[in-house]
Amino acid sequence: MANAPTKPTTPVNKESSSASGLFASLTIPICLIVTTLIFIFVLGDPSHFKGGDKTAFPVDIFGTVYSGGVIVPVIMAFLLMVIVFSIERFVVIGKASGTGSVDAFVRKIQSQLNAGNISGASAECDKQKGSVANVIKSALKKYAEMEAEPNLDVDQKTLAIQKDIEEATALEMPMLEQNLTIIATLVSIGTLTGLLGTVVGMIKAFSSLAVSGVPNQIELSSHISEALINTAFGISTSAVSIVMYNVFTSKIDKLTYAIDEAGFSIVQTFAASHKNANR
Repeated sequence: MANAPTKPTTPVNKESSSASGLFASLTIPICLIVTTLIFIFVLGDPSHFKGGDKTAFPVDIFGTVYSGGVIVPVIMAFLLMVIVFSIERFVVIGKASGTGSVDAFVRKIQSQLNAGNISGASAECDKQKGSVANVIKSALKKYAEMEAEPNLDVDQKTLAIQKDIEEATALEMPMLEQNLTIIATLVSIGTLTGLLGTVVGMIKAFSSLAVSGVPNQIELSSHISEALINTAFGISTSAVSIVMYNVFTSKIDKLTYAIDEAGFSIVQTFAASHKNANR
């Protein structure tokens, strides 16, 4: 009986989870393909090099990036993934927040509860929509069910409402955290891949010194440039990933807090009204 109000949201979350998984499965290879094509046909265009020779000195930033080597398109793909998944998370979390301010919504719910207007609070949930509103509306349904339940005492009814809030939250919240693991992983992978490119570039630089015996300034500077380009891309990818991950976890924490705050108000209102009625 306690699970009844949360059942309608389950198929929606499963569908959202499947869609999110499919999105991730498609995004990763597409980003790799896109950045590889950009690397070959845009950055590697002969016009970016002196005399139209790709082995010659680059004349602009595009040619300089191209000289970073084959690891560059991989790091570019990681950076593109961060951007794409960040946009996707912004959209999903925005929908979960609902049509209006979450803080204002919680205040409206508390105001309706203080006035004893459960139907009014439910109507506010219908207006707000989103994951937060879904959880609160589920709790309000359980509230109404417990009002009509004659076989339980106040503490049992209060516990049933609290359990329903927890179950509804468990159904709604995981959807918000999907693909955050990918962004968190890219924090480390971006740095490590950039470091790999740096090491490869330095190996080439020292190899050219070992072969020629006499420093070839053009070849040496080219390999050092390759190392530094990979370093720059790796650090940039990790920095953007860290910022985006912290932004989204902060948003999710805010939604969770809003649910906890409104849920606490529902439970306290029910307990106070029924304990006063029994006196």
